[in-house]
Amino acid sequence: IDECEIVPDACKGGMKCVNHYGGYLCLPRTAQIIVNEREEAAAESASGRNNVIRRTPADPHRAPPNPTHQIQCAAGYEQSDHNVCQDVDECATGTHNCRADQVCVNLRGSFSCQCPPGYQKRGDQCIDIDECTLPPYCHHRCVNTPGSYYCQCNAGFQLASNNHTCVDINECDANNPCAQQCYNILGSFICQCNPGFELSSDRINCEDTDECRTSSYICQYQCVNEPGKFSCICPEGYQVVGGRTCHDINECETTNECREDEICWNYHGGFRCYPRNPCQEPYVLTSENRCVCPVSNAICRELPYSVVYKYMSIRSDRTVPSDIFQIQATTIYPNTINTFRIKSGNENGEFYLRQTSAVSAMLVLVKSLSGPREHIVDLEMLTVNSLNYRTSSVLRLTIIVGPYAF
Repeated sequence: IDECEIVPDACKGGMKCVNHYGGYLCLPRTAQIIVNEREEAAAESASGRNNVIRRTPADPHRAPPNPTHQIQCAAGYEQSDHNVCQDVDECATGTHNCRADQVCVNLRGSFSCQCPPGYQKRGDQCIDIDECTLPPYCHHRCVNTPGSYYCQCNAGFQLASNNHTCVDINECDANNPCAQQCYNILGSFICQCNPGFELSSDRINCEDTDECRTSSYICQYQCVNEPGKFSCICPEGYQVVGGRTCHDINECETTNECREDEICWNYHGGFRCYPRNPCQEPYVLTSENRCVCPVSNAICRELPYSVVYKYMSIRSDRTVPSDIFQIQATTIYPNTINTFRIKSGNENGEFYLRQTSAVSAMLVLVKSLSGPREHIVDLEMLTVNSLNYRTSSVLRLTIIVGPYAF
């Protein structure tokens, strides 16, 4: 029996196997083996091995072999042309009885029926080995096939060159499926959108965010949606400040269109031109905005002594009640009593005059006003002394209500 062929890994530690009758030897690979040619079987056994030297001793008395002499060979051997017994290769001659699913392996004097790789013998049959039930061959998933197997990876991974390990696929570098920003994560990826956009339902594409629909307070006046952003606009007479707030433009400082005999008065959302001399007969101008009726004129005895013109602006829909203007005596006389009243311009009851001291009163807005509109309110201060002398002065207040609440 040639143990060197049929015993798996017969020699350990890098030794080489040398067969001989009745056993085998494990020798260093550098060893040389000298075989006596007279021992034919031994010579036959040693032929073909590394570092084997055939030596035929000189024997002058040896007679040449008898070519007519026939020898008896054991089963599995046959006589050669040189009258020696040589092994019969049953696998080559087809004289074996291995099944079609088995592999014939020739042995000295015999043969062996073995299973192909990936199969194991069970009785006289070859049964597929399910490698997927053995210690893990595959990183993620194992798929058994007849006589073999292959590995599969989970989504987002691909097989490495060793066909066993799974490595992450960087989808962002491979084909970047995202419409805008792509971030690779283990086994997958995440899409994000630039500011002003939001992910669509497919989690890949980006849709413009209509910021104007998300909140009605994003702009003070009007919001205009744009791709990836928005902008705020203001009505005429206002300019955008800080991107969202509307601030009144002072036309009196920028585009003053009033005549030289007029003064420009700016209000929320616009401007008005008023005469520099607002006095009407029989009043005469004594100082800026102040008209006096001379006592020398008999008509003046029935009229207020003075009329002062003032202008103010308030926003539309102002919260009420709200103090909006204070009237105060410019000249204080001893032993006099001052009373205040709204002489005209309060037909709808929008205002109330509250006296705050002996010489002052506060105009209070009690009904919300919507603009644009103009109110002219005459506020009168009546002065009476101990001698029952009566006089009055009027403050003509022009209140301009802006078109908007800003």
